[in-house]
Amino acid sequence: MNGMLLTGAIVVIIAVVAGIFFFRKRNPSIPSPTSTPPVTDDTEAAPQGNNSIVNANNQFALDFYSELKEREKGNIFFSPYSIAIALAMTYEGARGKTAEEIQSTFRFSKDDSTRGSSIAVICNRLNQKDAKYKLHTANALWVQKDYQLRSEFLEIIEKYFFGKATTVDFAGAVEEVRRTINHWVENQTNGKIKDFFPQGSLNSLSRLVLTSAIYFKGSWVKQFDKEKTTKKEFRVKPGFSVQVPMMCRTDKKAWCNYAETKDLQVLEMLYEGQALSMLILLPEKDDLTSLEKTLTLKKLSQWKSALRTERVNVFLPKFTFNSRYSMNAELKKMGMPSAFNPDAADFSGIDGTKNLFIGTVIHQAFVDVNEEGTEAAAATGVALTGSAGGFPNIWFLANHPFLFLIQERATGIILFIGRVVNPSV
Repeated sequence: MNGMLLTGAIVVIIAVVAGIFFFRKRNPSIPSPTSTPPVTDDTEAAPQGNNSIVNANNQFALDFYSELKEREKGNIFFSPYSIAIALAMTYEGARGKTAEEIQSTFRFSKDDSTRGSSIAVICNRLNQKDAKYKLHTANALWVQKDYQLRSEFLEIIEKYFFGKATTVDFAGAVEEVRRTINHWVENQTNGKIKDFFPQGSLNSLSRLVLTSAIYFKGSWVKQFDKEKTTKKEFRVKPGFSVQVPMMCRTDKKAWCNYAETKDLQVLEMLYEGQALSMLILLPEKDDLTSLEKTLTLKKLSQWKSALRTERVNVFLPKFTFNSRYSMNAELKKMGMPSAFNPDAADFSGIDGTKNLFIGTVIHQAFVDVNEEGTEAAAATGVALTGSAGGFPNIWFLANHPFLFLIQERATGIILFIGRVVNPSV
C-alpha cells in the first residue's frame, strides 16, 4: 500500500458537550452510612453487565482515561460512548490484524450477532421519546457519489446503528459537503458542537465519513437554589486555591445516594426521571492520583453497590470548560497501531479494498454545570479519504479535585466521564 495517501485515510474527530461535577469534603465526625435503600424509581432495571457493549464501553472509559491523565494535567472530559460507537462502526469494516487490534483495544464482542444486537438495544434505550430528560443519539454515513461500499457494511450500520447513508460530492464540492456534515452535527447536538470538521480537514479525495452524535440535557431531581450560590475557595492543589461560585444544598430535603470509605466519598445525584445520574468520586486529602491509579470497574461497582440514601450537605461548584484531544498516540499505545498504518491497515470490509487507514482521532468537549442540571453533547466523525433537627452531619464539600461520570443507571453504561482539577478555567 505504498503511496496510498491518494486512496484513503480514516479521520476520527470526536466532540463532546456535557457535564456536572460534584466536589465533597468529609466531616471527620460523620457516622457510618445507614442501610436505607438507594433513592430510585419504579422503572424496571435491567441487570448491569448483561450487555456486551456496556462492558466494552465502560472498560474503554477507564482505559482511555488512564492514558489521557498521563499527558493532561488539568480538567478532563470525554464521552466514551461517543468514541466507542464511532470505532464500533469502523470496526465493522475492519479485517485481519486491524480488526483484531481494534477488538482488543475496545473489547468488542467477537460474535457479530451479539455485538450488533447489544449496540441496537443500547441505542434504542438511550432514545426513549417519553423520558423526562433529553437524550438523543444519531449516526450517519456520508458517501462519495461514485464510491462503492459493500452492501453488507451498509446493512450492518443501518440495522444495528440506525445510520443512514447520504450521497455527497467530496470530489467536486468538498467545502459544501463539509458544511453539510457540520450542520448535521450541530443540529444533532442542539447547537453545542459547531464547525465540527474544520476547514481543510476533508478534501476532494475523501470517500466516506461516518458520524455519531449524542446530546443530553437533564434537570436535577432536587435543584439548587441560585440565591444560595456564593463564592468559595476551590483548592486546586496544596497552597493554591481559586474562587469559584459554589452551589449548595443543606435543607431538610437534601437526600442523596451516598457511600464512603476511609479514602473516598461517593455521591450520586439523580436527574429528572431517575434513569440517569451523576456519580461523583471525591478523594480524601486531595489524593486524586491514588484514586486514578486504583480506579477499576470492579471498585466502581462496589462503590455503587454501597450507596445508601442519606441526608447530605452538598457543595459543588458551577463551572464551564472546553477540552480537545488528539487521540492517535493513545489509541496506538492501547493496542491498535495497524489501523493508522497505510501499509498495514485493512478496512476491506467497508469497500472491498485495503486502501483505507485512520488518519487522526480528535475529541472535543464542552461542559456546563449549573443549579438546574446538566447539558451534554458529543459528536464523532470518521472520515475515509480516497439531613433530626438541624443539618445532617454528612458533608460533601467538593472544594478540591474530583472525578465524575454520567451514567444510565439501569445498564450502568458510562456516557461521559471526566476530572475537575480547576473549575475556574
